[in-house]
Order: sequence, then structure tokens, then C-alpha cells
Amino acid sequence: MNDKTAQTIYACATAAGRAALAVVRVSGPDCRAVLSGLGATCPPPRQASVRRLCHPHTQDMLDEALVLYFAGPHSYTGEDVAELHLHGGTAVVASVLEALAHLPICRPAEAGEFTRRAVLHGKLDLTRAEAIADLIDAETTAQQVQALGQLRGNLRDLFEGWRNALHTVLAHLEADLEFADEDLPGGLGRSALDTVPELRAAVAGFIGDRRGLQLRAGLRIALIGAPNAGKSSLLNRLAGRDAAIVSARAGTTRDIIEIAMTLAGVPVTLIDTAGLRAAGDDIEREGVRRALAAARDADVRILVSAPDANAELPPEEQHLPPPEFHLINKSDLGTASCEASDPESSDAASVHGVSALTGDGIDEFIEALSAFVREQYASSGSAVLTRQRHQQILTEVLAALDRALASQSRGLELAAEDLRLAARALGQLTGAVDVEALLDIVFADFCIGK
Repeated sequence: MNDKTAQTIYACATAAGRAALAVVRVSGPDCRAVLSGLGATCPPPRQASVRRLCHPHTQDMLDEALVLYFAGPHSYTGEDVAELHLHGGTAVVASVLEALAHLPICRPAEAGEFTRRAVLHGKLDLTRAEAIADLIDAETTAQQVQALGQLRGNLRDLFEGWRNALHTVLAHLEADLEFADEDLPGGLGRSALDTVPELRAAVAGFIGDRRGLQLRAGLRIALIGAPNAGKSSLLNRLAGRDAAIVSARAGTTRDIIEIAMTLAGVPVTLIDTAGLRAAGDDIEREGVRRALAAARDADVRILVSAPDANAELPPEEQHLPPPEFHLINKSDLGTASCEASDPESSDAASVHGVSALTGDGIDEFIEALSAFVREQYASSGSAVLTRQRHQQILTEVLAALDRALASQSRGLELAAEDLRLAARALGQLTGAVDVEALLDIVFADFCIGK
């Protein structure tokens, strides 16, 4: 512990603005003295008590608050903690924070400092601390479910399970190396190494599954297709408002238009793009370039075509990933069919005939899109990759496992060293090793008061 973590800290733990209640949290060794400085006696642990709070210098009454005291280590941070449940007026909260600033025994908390102290005191591991940040930031039910699963420890249990498996392999290797003259089963170390390929496959599969990262950031769904196919009209229909300009003139959409919405509890950004064709002027060519880039970067692509929208597509389009959905628009014209106009571009796509003008088929398409998003991205609470930090460390683990498997033919000692590096890297995921060095990375995006 350094001098900074030994200080008593305080912060408002509820959002700014007028409300019925506001909570100011205090944590640290001088917690009881802080209450005394506000003219309040400390209540018994975990017993809510009404206390009159006064300014330490003027003795003016600030509020009549509900005060809770949690004696360490039985608290969120593992230290003594007090919570002041104030009336939620802006003036009340400001006056209490100003009074606390006059007490030399405490200081304002930094972003994430309460949770940081919980990690340092062993109340949380790093993956659960990250889950708290994700739970605070969750805007949809799917994000909430994913964060709650991580808060329950699913990532910690997975990473620690892999680490324990490596420790078992290392123990057998060490026994084979150190006690070669003892009466041990023959080939004990090499037999233990036979389990490493299975572990390597599990780590590689976990890294390759990016659904957790995509859910945390939100999915990007791109509408692509020729000019005048009705992409902007479909965007407006799906968004429920006139977000994009609609015109019978081909090439109206020149830039990317993005609309945020929620599907099946998953946050998505619906992207309208410029019509894909061999564009004439510089502005339209730039619009097509941006459309192609958005289509490549999207998580889901929806190809939109129409019987009266034929254009010579740019050669770059053939390099796009295949669309997940193909909408044949303008069914109100009576000439649309549910057969893809370009079979090579939509063999695997789910084909739907719709009309952006009348709304025909739109509800069925939204239901199909929601089902796809739910199946592919909505987490059931199982362990998934959620942070670039995890991906980076697991890539190091994978490289160490590959080296261990490649070096075993040259001696068990080299394989054992690489397995030690892999186990140490796994420990960094939960904070079992090098926790101090990782704290600034983990808590960079935390809010003050948590």
C-alpha cells in the first residue's frame, strides 16, 4: 500500500442533478473521524441511523441524513466505509462536499478509486472490477446480462481454470526433471505435455470469438446496394422517423448516415450508405468509397435491391464479405420477387421481399433480424472475451503455449519455462500477479464515486 491508498477518500456516488436522494460515500481509516467532523456520531455497523450533519467550521446545519457505516473488511472496499444518504437537492449535495473539503483528514476520490481499493484489498479480482464498469455503462439487457455473468466470476473461473491446468502440467514436468532418479512413472512430464494442445485450442477458440467485444461496443449494421434501391427509405422505416433524405434521384445519399437503436436487447447502429455504382463525380466516388469501407467494417450487412434499381457496380464490391440479409425492396410495384438478383453475392443471405413505402414485409424482416442478432450476439451469461486487454494477454499465452509445444523435442526444461510464462500471463488477467502494474489500465474509464 502507498500513502495515497492509506488516505480517506470521499465522492458523490449518485448522478448529478436534482433527485429525491443522493449518496456520498466515504472510505478509509479516518472514516469515523470524518463523521465526527460533520457533527455526527458513528452508528453501529450496518444499521441505518438518522444523523444531523453540520459544517465543521461554521456549525451550520447542512442536512438531516440517513447514515450507514460498514466496518472493514466487511465493506465494498475492504476498509471502513460510511454512506451519507442525503436529500437530493443540488445545494444540499454541494454543501456536504464543500464541508468534507474542509476536513484535512480526507480528500476527493479519483475515478474508480473505490473499486480500485476493493481490488487491492482482495474484495474483487480485475475481471469482476471490469464487470462493474460494464454494468454501469450497460444500456441494453444483453449488455447487462453479459456484465452480470462476468460479475459472478465466469471469466475469473475460466482463466483460473486454465492457470491451474498449467500449474498441474508444470508440477509433473518439475517432478520429471528434479526427481529423474526416483521411482516415478516413466514419461510423466511428456505425458503431462500431451494435455497442452487441448488447452491451446480452448484459448485460441476463446480469442477468436469476438461476440463479447462486439456486444460491449454495439453492433454495426450496414445497408448496402445500388442507388435508388430504397436504402434511405428503409432506414427511415426501421428508425421510425425521417433520418435520411429520400429522393427519386439516384445518388442522393453521398455520406454515411448512422442511427442508434436496440434489437433483441443488443445495441446496434444502423448505417445508410451511398449507392454502390461506378460513380461519376468526385463527391459520389468518395461516397462510394466510404460505403464500401462501412460495409467491410460492419458486423452485419444487409443487401438492398429493387427491380428498378440497376447499376453497374464498382469492381471493389466483389471483395466485400457476403451479406447476411438480402432485402428485395419495392414489392408495392408488383414486380419484386424473393429471388436474389445476384446469386453469387447472397447465397447465404436470408432473402425478404419488402416495401419501404407501404411497410409490407418490414415487421417480418425486423423479427428475422432480431432473431439473428439474439442468436449470434446476445450473451446467455457465459464467459466471453470482453476487453482488448484480455485479447492482448491471451495472445501472449497462446504464443507461449506454441513455443512450449515446439520446444519439447529439444528438452523439457525449455517447455517448462514457456509454460511458466503462459501461467504468469494468465495470472495478469485476474490480477493474481502484477496487480499494481495493471490498475491504471483497468480503471482508466471508471467514473468518480465508483
